[in-house]
Amino acid sequence: MPVTDAPLTEAFYYILLALRKPKHGYGVIQEVEELTNGRVQLGAGTLYGALQSLEKRGWIEIYSADESSRKKKEYIITSLGEKAFHKELERLKELVGNGRLMEEDKNG
Repeated sequence: MPVTDAPLTEAFYYILLALRKPKHGYGVIQEVEELTNGRVQLGAGTLYGALQSLEKRGWIEIYSADESSRKKKEYIITSLGEKAFHKELERLKELVGNGRLMEEDKNG
């Protein structure tokens, strides 16, 4: 699936960020919690649904899998996923930059 201009959900954004290095699902949950100081806590259902969706889009892929257990898959971001991530990062930078106009106006 091609990269679109649609904003990423916060869950997708953090999952892609966490998968810059190979990780299994529980590792993703832990890293997202750590990156957000506990603000974002992904439940297993949310995570695995998101992983399936990201994999269908071609934004992540299975890095390694233990054939005896579906729970022992490691995922990694693909180049297409990196493109989607960086597109979102640029969108967020624009939002923050434009939001700073409010601060500038307040401070005169």
